[in-house]
Amino acid sequence: MKTALITGITGQDGSYLAEFLLSKGYKVYGLKRRTATPNVGNIKHLLDQIELISGDLLDLPSLMKAIKISSPDEVYNLAAQSFVADSWEQSIYTGEATALSVTNMLEAIKLTNPDIRFYQASSSEMFGKVVEIPQKETTPFYPRSPYAVAKVYGHWITVNYRESYDMYTCSGILFNHESPRRGLQFVTRKVTDAVARIKLGLQKELRLGNLDAKRDWGYAGDYVKAMWMMLQQDEPNDFVIATGETHSVKELVEVAFNYVDLDWEKYVVQDPKLIRPAEVDLLLGNPQKAKEKLGWKPEVSFEELVKMMIDSDLKKVSAEM
Repeated sequence: MKTALITGITGQDGSYLAEFLLSKGYKVYGLKRRTATPNVGNIKHLLDQIELISGDLLDLPSLMKAIKISSPDEVYNLAAQSFVADSWEQSIYTGEATALSVTNMLEAIKLTNPDIRFYQASSSEMFGKVVEIPQKETTPFYPRSPYAVAKVYGHWITVNYRESYDMYTCSGILFNHESPRRGLQFVTRKVTDAVARIKLGLQKELRLGNLDAKRDWGYAGDYVKAMWMMLQQDEPNDFVIATGETHSVKELVEVAFNYVDLDWEKYVVQDPKLIRPAEVDLLLGNPQKAKEKLGWKPEVSFEELVKMMIDSDLKKVSAEM
């Protein structure tokens, strides 16, 4: 039986990855920061199958202790301050929680057991003001937010530990991936939650920023499989994980409102306050390397994903009524 330690296990990706690894017969540990109010909604159904260890990515001794307790074969580093908008308001904290935390975990592995295989959650936001379309593993980074800058640091420190210490460290450059477990701060979930509330008569409008921004959106459940696949290869490598298709926020809104037979133009309001200081207009990934070397491909389409999220939000909102 293999053992994995997941940071950020209570988040969207962490919960799907925990489910997937359990289905593969893994013993799963999750690193969880101590909080006054438990935040285990995404993993509530898994609590009797996993073990949570208290720790903080900014505290190296607690990471070393977590590794000694779990003795993992694989570490998946998914925890971060992951909200782009918040990174402008909390730029220093984002640098610590999203960048320096990666060094802490890599150092903990190096000092405790350098044979552990390590996965770093990199982000398509690192490409920012894109210099080529589509973006692939060799595309230069041009980050456009404190979050993206921090992710670039995390990505390159992972490469440096691999090349300097001969450690098995990989980065997955994941493009936008969504699910019913996505936080309400993200535009996809903000849209599907609002559509459910408007359909059920609990909300009158949906305020959004840039409707022309384009993203490569996939399903989180598909993407966590790619994380695992990366750590099963003979040699460590970095991979872009994406669908290879792009859709605008306006298209997202149209699909969502059409699904519940509503005219989006009657409800959507563009709010200048919601436009980022430095906008990222287009992200489109080229997943060819992952398809060829990992045998990975996305299974859930954009339309299926949006409908899945709306069905979930209709159920959630109805239960609140």
